[in-house]
Amino acid sequence: ITCLDISSGGGLGVSTSTDGTMKIWQAANGEIRRLLEGHVYDVSCCRFFPSGLVVLSGGMDAQLKIWSAEDASCVVTFKGHKGGILDTAIVDRGRNVLSCSRDGTARLWDCGKSTCLGVIADCACPVNGIAVGAADNSLNLGTPEEAPSEREVGTEGKILLLAREDRKLQGVGLQSRQPVFLFVGSDAFNCCTFLSSTYILAGTQDGNIYQLDVRNTNAPIQVVHRSGAPVLSLLPYRDGFIASQGN
Repeated sequence: ITCLDISSGGGLGVSTSTDGTMKIWQAANGEIRRLLEGHVYDVSCCRFFPSGLVVLSGGMDAQLKIWSAEDASCVVTFKGHKGGILDTAIVDRGRNVLSCSRDGTARLWDCGKSTCLGVIADCACPVNGIAVGAADNSLNLGTPEEAPSEREVGTEGKILLLAREDRKLQGVGLQSRQPVFLFVGSDAFNCCTFLSSTYILAGTQDGNIYQLDVRNTNAPIQVVHRSGAPVLSLLPYRDGFIASQGN
């Protein structure tokens, strides 16, 4: 199993696997409700849309897919990445979604027309994880070089975090596509998340969890190091966070 998510109402779970399938299950008792088949090779990431009825997935076949949790049909397949998809994010209610890949790019997609609205970043190294959040008002997110498409919904005032294989954690203005900050860590970044509009977390392959203030990323607020095992996922929880490591 490579990834898990729970619907906003808590009723359903989704899991992805290296066997190329995904399963939707009843959260209360673990009963499998639907089998989602359509990816070739490993499926690496999944998440429910805010509605809880639709699932977004990405796989090593470089395809991003949208599924109905109700009848297991694949509604949309996005193609454009040149390498396996490693993580996804959903913008607001989900008219636009984001993906990152081994090909070094993070892309913004329009679900309604199943088209790529643009490459948000091209990092020349795998992007292992992404997160999107509302930016602190004091942050300069830059100005778009050209007017955004009217198909872009909810990208204004948002910052995209990129956890990169080359030891860099990058912040990019989602609408402007302009770099906001670049922080160099101790090893490849595997995952990242927002704690608030000012505080972010990111985890590295050598076991460090960095807490940063997006307004000033020169020095981390704190570095948590429990063991040298890779930090694989991070999730905000109450006043803190949950981290999983490779040990």
